[in-house]
Amino acid sequence: MKRMMVHCGPGSTEIALLENGKLVEYAAERSQHRGLVGSFIKGKVVNVIPGMQAAFVDIGQKKNAFLYIDDVLHPHLEKQPKQKPSIALLLKPGQELVVQVVKEAIGNKGARVTTHYSLPGRWIVYMPTSGYVAVSKKIGREEERYRLKMLGEELREEEEGLILRTVADEEDGEAIGDDLAQLRKQWAAILEKAKHAAAPVVLHQDLSMIQRLMRDVYSPETDELIMDCPEQAEEALAFLQAMLPGETPRVIVHEGATPLFDHYEVKPQLEKDFQRKIWLPGGGYLVWDTTEALTVIDVNTGKFTGGDSLEDTVFRTNLEAAQEMARLIRLRDTGGIIIVDFIDMDSDEHRSDVCERLEQAMSGDRTQHHILGWTKLGLLEMTRKRMREENTVIS
Repeated sequence: MKRMMVHCGPGSTEIALLENGKLVEYAAERSQHRGLVGSFIKGKVVNVIPGMQAAFVDIGQKKNAFLYIDDVLHPHLEKQPKQKPSIALLLKPGQELVVQVVKEAIGNKGARVTTHYSLPGRWIVYMPTSGYVAVSKKIGREEERYRLKMLGEELREEEEGLILRTVADEEDGEAIGDDLAQLRKQWAAILEKAKHAAAPVVLHQDLSMIQRLMRDVYSPETDELIMDCPEQAEEALAFLQAMLPGETPRVIVHEGATPLFDHYEVKPQLEKDFQRKIWLPGGGYLVWDTTEALTVIDVNTGKFTGGDSLEDTVFRTNLEAAQEMARLIRLRDTGGIIIVDFIDMDSDEHRSDVCERLEQAMSGDRTQHHILGWTKLGLLEMTRKRMREENTVIS
């Protein structure tokens, strides 16, 4: 069971997602600082840098956006030239084009943009120019993967591309077709607006933080949404009813003197989980350090002494650490390069088991990630897609 909570404070909104009572996601959005990821913008090329195979595009922000050549070439790898041309042959200063933001501006870097357009719906991701069909890797059964693949091929037209999302598992073709029709309308509206608008201008913004969570995560059979703002609760209910016709979503308005996050003990979890030093249930602990280049997580036995031997104690602490850090990576929305310094293990089998535990624990993370394995120094390497600054708790 998932429980989604939304706290509407003065000038900000906070959301928390609990799975079986455990906090797994948190996000906060200032009212005046809505994110740009997913937005479509008509921009203007400011300069082209052949040596970097990149261009900088004015999208109306303080810093120009970065557009790499791979994001200009055809989105289908099979339709790209074997040798990349100079970006100067593809883009010229002053040229106007539609781009989509894939990464927020972080620190001194401007936003990252692409021309590989995608519009996410409830069941599918619509890619108007990609020319292929893919199925979520989290759908494991081959017969269902084949059914969805064939359905996608049947539904798409010409250069359209589709990704069948994990929630499309066992979904009927009519609902998926309706989702596609709605996304086609959105794309047509974006193109029509782009014809008449002067750059730089926002053509389309992705859903709000709350709506994205509902679209991507909410299941009417098992989940509930709890909000402490009646007006937004009404809007959320209307959104869910439109997205899930025939279902009866559970949207609850929290009332009473105790604040929402205090009533459901979310606040103590947040305070504990965003510390530099995080204690594990068995007595070990993690030390979490984030630099501009990467995040380093150090595992320590601490007060844990429950094993039959030193190797067993270390192994059990590392297993527990792998399980917990997967939750914390998702909760903190940690992105980029992540290096984990597990406690040294003598057994190759134990190292393999710890890596497998981490992979299993990360399987519920919707953000793209890759666990690369062990280095010669005994560190574990992984990467996770970074689209915005790492989460911090609004105090």
